[in-house]
Amino acid sequence: MLRAENLYKGFNGLDVLKGISLEVQKSEVVALIGPSGSGKSTLLRCLNQLERVDAGDISLDGLRMCETVNGRARYANEKTLRQITLKIGMVFQSFNLFPHMSVMRNLIDAPIRVKRVSKAEAIETARDILAKVELLDKADSYPAQLSGGQAQRAAIARALCMAPEILCFDEPTSALDPELTQEVLKVMRDLAEERMTMIVVTHEMDFARDISDKIIFMDGGVIIEQGPPEFIFASQNPRTLRFLG
Repeated sequence: MLRAENLYKGFNGLDVLKGISLEVQKSEVVALIGPSGSGKSTLLRCLNQLERVDAGDISLDGLRMCETVNGRARYANEKTLRQITLKIGMVFQSFNLFPHMSVMRNLIDAPIRVKRVSKAEAIETARDILAKVELLDKADSYPAQLSGGQAQRAAIARALCMAPEILCFDEPTSALDPELTQEVLKVMRDLAEERMTMIVVTHEMDFARDISDKIIFMDGGVIIEQGPPEFIFASQNPRTLRFLG
Protein backbone atom coordinates (compact mmCIF):
# COMPACT_ATOMS: atom_id res chain seq x y z
CA MET A 1 0.00 0.00 0.00
CA LEU A 2 2.83 2.37 0.93
CA ARG A 3 6.39 1.98 -0.31
CA ALA A 4 9.37 4.20 0.45
CA GLU A 5 12.82 3.53 -0.99
CA ASN A 6 16.18 5.09 -0.13
CA LEU A 7 14.85 8.21 1.58
CA TYR A 8 17.37 10.90 2.45
CA LYS A 9 16.60 14.06 4.37
CA GLY A 10 18.85 16.62 5.99
CA PHE A 11 18.46 19.90 7.84
CA ASN A 12 21.19 22.56 7.72
CA GLY A 13 23.85 20.07 6.76
CA LEU A 14 22.76 17.45 9.32
CA ASP A 15 21.70 14.14 7.79
CA VAL A 16 18.52 12.93 9.54
CA LEU A 17 17.37 10.14 7.21
CA LYS A 18 20.13 8.11 5.58
CA GLY A 19 18.63 5.78 3.00
CA ILE A 20 15.43 4.59 4.69
CA SER A 21 13.31 1.97 2.90
CA LEU A 22 10.07 0.45 4.15
CA GLU A 23 6.77 -1.04 3.06
CA VAL A 24 3.37 -0.90 4.73
CA GLN A 25 0.68 -3.36 3.70
CA LYS A 26 -3.06 -2.72 3.81
CA SER A 27 -4.53 -3.27 7.32
CA GLU A 28 -1.04 -3.47 8.81
CA VAL A 29 -0.03 -1.70 12.03
CA VAL A 30 3.60 -0.59 11.88
CA ALA A 31 5.34 0.76 14.98
CA LEU A 32 8.38 3.01 14.60
CA ILE A 33 10.55 2.81 17.71
CA GLY A 34 13.97 4.15 18.62
CA PRO A 35 15.71 6.78 20.74
CA SER A 36 14.91 10.48 20.46
CA GLY A 37 16.61 12.00 17.44
CA SER A 38 16.70 8.76 15.48
CA GLY A 39 14.61 10.19 12.61
CA LYS A 40 11.26 8.57 13.37
CA SER A 41 9.15 11.74 13.36
CA THR A 42 11.01 13.14 10.35
CA LEU A 43 10.26 9.95 8.45
CA LEU A 44 6.58 10.22 9.33
CA ARG A 45 6.49 13.88 8.26
CA CYS A 46 8.10 13.00 4.93
CA LEU A 47 5.51 10.30 4.30
CA ASN A 48 2.83 12.93 5.02
CA GLN A 49 4.39 15.63 2.80
CA LEU A 50 4.88 17.87 5.84
CA GLU A 51 8.55 17.69 4.88
CA ARG A 52 10.06 16.96 1.48
CA VAL A 53 12.81 14.40 1.12
CA ASP A 54 16.08 15.35 -0.55
CA ALA A 55 16.18 12.06 -2.44
CA GLY A 56 14.16 8.86 -2.58
CA ASP A 57 11.00 7.31 -3.97
CA ILE A 58 7.61 7.26 -2.23
CA SER A 59 4.40 5.75 -3.61
CA LEU A 60 0.99 5.17 -2.06
CA ASP A 61 -1.69 2.91 -3.46
CA GLY A 62 -0.24 3.14 -6.96
CA LEU A 63 0.27 6.91 -6.88
CA ARG A 64 3.88 8.11 -6.98
CA MET A 65 4.56 10.97 -4.59
CA CYS A 66 8.18 11.45 -5.59
CA GLU A 67 11.06 9.77 -7.36
CA THR A 68 14.79 10.36 -7.60
CA VAL A 69 15.95 12.06 -10.79
CA ASN A 70 19.64 12.96 -11.16
CA GLY A 71 20.20 12.36 -7.47
CA ARG A 72 17.38 14.64 -6.25
CA ALA A 73 13.74 13.98 -5.35
CA ARG A 74 11.26 15.14 -7.97
CA TYR A 75 7.70 15.43 -6.70
CA ALA A 76 4.50 14.70 -8.61
CA ASN A 77 2.13 17.40 -9.83
CA GLU A 78 -0.20 19.14 -7.39
CA LYS A 79 -3.24 17.08 -8.41
CA THR A 80 -1.49 13.80 -7.60
CA LEU A 81 -0.05 15.15 -4.36
CA ARG A 82 -3.52 16.28 -3.32
CA GLN A 83 -4.90 12.79 -4.01
CA ILE A 84 -2.18 11.29 -1.84
CA THR A 85 -2.74 13.84 0.94
CA LEU A 86 -6.39 12.82 1.21
CA LYS A 87 -5.36 9.19 1.71
CA ILE A 88 -3.13 9.84 4.75
CA GLY A 89 -4.33 11.12 8.13
CA MET A 90 -2.05 12.51 10.82
CA VAL A 91 -2.37 12.70 14.60
CA PHE A 92 0.22 14.87 16.36
CA GLN A 93 1.57 14.60 19.90
CA SER A 94 0.37 18.15 20.67
CA PHE A 95 -3.21 17.50 19.42
CA ASN A 96 -3.25 20.59 17.12
CA LEU A 97 -6.98 21.19 17.55
CA PHE A 98 -8.25 24.61 16.53
CA PRO A 99 -8.78 26.34 19.91
CA HIS A 100 -11.48 28.71 18.65
CA MET A 101 -13.67 25.88 17.34
CA SER A 102 -15.85 23.41 19.21
CA VAL A 103 -14.98 19.74 18.97
CA MET A 104 -17.74 19.27 16.40
CA ARG A 105 -16.48 22.13 14.25
CA ASN A 106 -12.95 20.76 14.46
CA LEU A 107 -14.27 17.51 13.02
CA ILE A 108 -16.51 18.82 10.26
CA ASP A 109 -14.43 21.73 8.95
CA ALA A 110 -12.05 19.79 6.70
CA PRO A 111 -14.64 17.37 5.22
CA ILE A 112 -16.81 20.34 4.25
CA ARG A 113 -14.01 22.54 2.92
CA VAL A 114 -11.73 19.94 1.38
CA LYS A 115 -13.94 17.00 0.43
CA ARG A 116 -17.02 19.14 -0.28
CA VAL A 117 -19.40 16.95 1.71
CA SER A 118 -22.62 18.51 2.95
CA LYS A 119 -22.73 19.90 6.46
CA ALA A 120 -25.48 17.45 7.42
CA GLU A 121 -23.42 14.48 6.20
CA ALA A 122 -20.29 15.77 7.93
CA ILE A 123 -22.14 16.16 11.23
CA GLU A 124 -23.64 12.68 10.98
CA THR A 125 -20.22 11.14 10.34
CA ALA A 126 -18.65 13.18 13.13
CA ARG A 127 -21.28 12.08 15.63
CA ASP A 128 -20.70 8.42 14.75
CA ILE A 129 -16.94 8.79 15.19
CA LEU A 130 -17.26 10.79 18.42
CA ALA A 131 -19.42 7.99 19.79
CA LYS A 132 -16.71 5.48 18.80
CA VAL A 133 -14.04 7.41 20.75
CA GLU A 134 -16.48 8.02 23.65
CA LEU A 135 -16.63 11.80 23.20
CA LEU A 136 -20.12 12.41 21.89
CA ASP A 137 -21.00 14.32 25.06
CA LYS A 138 -18.12 16.72 24.32
CA ALA A 139 -19.25 17.68 20.82
CA ASP A 140 -20.02 21.28 21.83
CA SER A 141 -17.02 21.68 24.14
CA TYR A 142 -13.89 23.63 23.19
CA PRO A 143 -10.36 22.17 23.31
CA ALA A 144 -9.48 24.16 26.44
CA GLN A 145 -12.32 22.38 28.26
CA LEU A 146 -10.93 18.90 27.48
CA SER A 147 -8.42 16.79 29.35
CA GLY A 148 -5.30 15.79 27.45
CA GLY A 149 -6.69 12.33 26.77
CA GLN A 150 -9.97 13.77 25.52
CA ALA A 151 -8.15 16.26 23.30
CA GLN A 152 -6.06 13.49 21.74
CA ARG A 153 -9.13 11.33 21.18
CA ALA A 154 -10.78 14.34 19.52
CA ALA A 155 -7.71 14.73 17.31
CA ILE A 156 -7.97 11.06 16.30
CA ALA A 157 -11.67 11.54 15.58
CA ARG A 158 -10.89 14.59 13.42
CA ALA A 159 -8.41 12.56 11.36
CA LEU A 160 -10.93 9.72 10.96
CA CYS A 161 -13.57 12.12 9.66
CA MET A 162 -11.49 12.48 6.48
CA ALA A 163 -11.74 8.69 5.94
CA PRO A 164 -8.01 8.20 5.40
CA GLU A 165 -6.60 4.94 4.09
CA ILE A 166 -3.57 5.22 6.39
CA LEU A 167 -3.53 6.91 9.79
CA CYS A 168 -0.18 8.13 11.13
CA PHE A 169 0.50 8.87 14.80
CA ASP A 170 3.50 10.90 15.97
CA GLU A 171 4.05 9.93 19.62
CA PRO A 172 0.34 10.40 20.40
CA THR A 173 0.72 9.72 24.13
CA SER A 174 3.99 11.51 24.90
CA ALA A 175 2.22 14.56 26.38
CA LEU A 176 -0.11 12.50 28.58
CA ASP A 177 0.11 10.99 32.04
CA PRO A 178 -0.20 7.18 32.33
CA GLU A 179 -3.94 7.18 33.05
CA LEU A 180 -4.78 9.40 30.08
CA THR A 181 -2.37 7.42 27.93
CA GLN A 182 -4.53 4.33 28.41
CA GLU A 183 -7.60 6.22 27.13
CA VAL A 184 -5.82 6.98 23.86
CA LEU A 185 -4.22 3.56 23.49
CA LYS A 186 -7.65 1.95 23.89
CA VAL A 187 -8.91 3.90 20.88
CA MET A 188 -5.85 2.90 18.88
CA ARG A 189 -6.27 -0.75 19.88
CA ASP A 190 -9.89 -0.59 18.69
CA LEU A 191 -8.74 0.84 15.35
CA ALA A 192 -6.17 -1.95 15.04
CA GLU A 193 -8.88 -4.54 15.65
CA GLU A 194 -10.91 -2.90 12.87
CA ARG A 195 -7.84 -3.39 10.62
CA MET A 196 -7.12 0.30 10.14
CA THR A 197 -3.75 0.73 8.45
CA MET A 198 -1.57 2.65 10.90
CA ILE A 199 2.00 3.88 11.26
CA VAL A 200 2.75 4.75 14.88
CA VAL A 201 5.82 6.51 16.27
CA THR A 202 5.74 5.41 19.89
CA HIS A 203 7.71 4.90 23.07
CA GLU A 204 4.97 2.59 24.41
CA MET A 205 6.73 -0.76 24.10
CA ASP A 206 3.79 -2.80 25.40
CA PHE A 207 1.57 -1.25 22.75
CA ALA A 208 4.15 -1.90 20.04
CA ARG A 209 4.53 -5.52 21.12
CA ASP A 210 0.82 -6.27 21.53
CA ILE A 211 -0.76 -4.41 18.62
CA SER A 212 1.72 -3.98 15.79
CA ASP A 213 2.19 -6.40 12.93
CA LYS A 214 5.67 -5.04 12.28
CA ILE A 215 8.15 -3.04 14.35
CA ILE A 216 10.83 -0.87 12.77
CA PHE A 217 13.72 0.04 15.08
CA MET A 218 15.55 3.20 13.97
CA ASP A 219 18.69 4.84 15.26
CA GLY A 220 20.91 7.52 13.76
CA GLY A 221 18.73 7.94 10.69
CA VAL A 222 18.87 4.31 9.58
CA ILE A 223 16.77 1.20 10.20
CA ILE A 224 18.67 -1.12 12.53
CA GLU A 225 16.13 -3.95 12.40
CA GLN A 226 12.54 -4.57 11.34
CA GLY A 227 10.20 -7.49 11.67
CA PRO A 228 7.28 -8.87 13.66
CA PRO A 229 7.23 -8.06 17.40
CA GLU A 230 8.39 -11.51 18.44
CA PHE A 231 11.48 -11.08 16.26
CA ILE A 232 12.37 -7.60 17.53
CA PHE A 233 11.79 -8.39 21.21
CA ALA A 234 13.91 -11.55 20.92
CA SER A 235 16.63 -9.76 18.95
CA GLN A 236 20.27 -10.34 19.85
CA ASN A 237 21.42 -7.21 18.00
CA PRO A 238 23.47 -5.28 20.58
CA ARG A 239 21.93 -1.90 19.72
CA THR A 240 18.38 -3.27 19.87
CA LEU A 241 19.09 -5.03 23.15
CA ARG A 242 20.50 -1.84 24.65
CA PHE A 243 17.45 0.21 23.61
CA LEU A 244 14.84 -2.30 24.77
CA GLY A 245 16.77 -2.94 27.99
